[in-house]
Amino acid sequence: MSDLLRLRPVATADMIAVFDDAATIAHACAFEIALARAQAAHGVLAPELAEAIVAGVDPARIDTAELAEAAALAGTLAIPLVARLRAMVVDGEAAKALHRGATSQDVADTVLMRQVRAAHRLLADDGRRVRDGLAALARGHAERPAIGRTLLQNAMPVAFGLRLAQAARGIDDALVMLDVAVERHAGLQLGGAAGTRADLDGRGAVVAVHMAKALGLGPTAPWHARRTGVAAIGAAVGLLIGALGKVARDVALLAQNGIGEVREPQVAGRGGSSAMAHKRNPTGCQVALSAATRAPGLVASLLGGMAQEQERGLGGWQAEGPVLADLFLLASGSAAALAVVAEGLEIDTAAIARNLGAAAVGDDIGESAAIIAELLGGMGE
Repeated sequence: MSDLLRLRPVATADMIAVFDDAATIAHACAFEIALARAQAAHGVLAPELAEAIVAGVDPARIDTAELAEAAALAGTLAIPLVARLRAMVVDGEAAKALHRGATSQDVADTVLMRQVRAAHRLLADDGRRVRDGLAALARGHAERPAIGRTLLQNAMPVAFGLRLAQAARGIDDALVMLDVAVERHAGLQLGGAAGTRADLDGRGAVVAVHMAKALGLGPTAPWHARRTGVAAIGAAVGLLIGALGKVARDVALLAQNGIGEVREPQVAGRGGSSAMAHKRNPTGCQVALSAATRAPGLVASLLGGMAQEQERGLGGWQAEGPVLADLFLLASGSAAALAVVAEGLEIDTAAIARNLGAAAVGDDIGESAAIIAELLGGMGE
């Protein structure tokens, strides 16, 4: 069974791969291998037991469909996965030692944060493409008078580049906030049954640091019921989706018949109509606006799940993984679609001049050029 017909129109293939079943299983196996190696390195586990665990654990031997059925029954992925991994380990003592000192949520949260790190790298690349494309256009049209519009009506003149610079800066702000959220909060989870790192012989902190380095995550104290970081990451992705949606809304409005100041670049097979051959639809904007419509509800779900019970909640953190994945998937489709738009946007200078002339409000663009320079200065830092 596949849901590519649902996912691929709204997300990039690379982002889908970050959150697919194979990646999830591979990250979970990497957690158990890193745990065994770290425990051996710090005297919690005999080296030969760790070696047996590492030799036995093989994500390729996991039947995904069977595991999914077992996880549905167990209520968590880790319980049936750990059972299958133990069955792979030949040495009985080593099999019993696998997963020592860890709990199901340790696996789930660590897998999610590894996926977040990979997703962030992909999303940041396309987000910067949109930002930089808009910034280049803004600089090129910093002195071009155009009619500004407030409340969807003609207002006073602005530089055409000003609205592009504002959009570029909005995306840059969101990218910076996402960078900060991921760097601060996408860390290892290792707390054990009740978040105390019991059964690690008092070496839990050094084991966690060792694991975090091996898994490419930040070391952090256990955060089983402290979900501020997950909410912060999700909110930052939501802000980026919103900033991209702002670009899409403005481009779509400027591309309307009767205004015609911009057009999305012409791409074979994109933007047509199944019933009207004459149409040139702003399809990239459609992808971004669809994402912006869905994102607020997803972010609200993360905020709603923050009030989690005591040492580990019921239902709250279990909801976060799919929600955060959906946010990154939607953001990837939005950013990739608008990167193509920003890098190839067709600007009709004659239409800009015609619309400004029809408004009959002159051509004084005030300090637009200086504001553009201010907005774009230091961007990306």
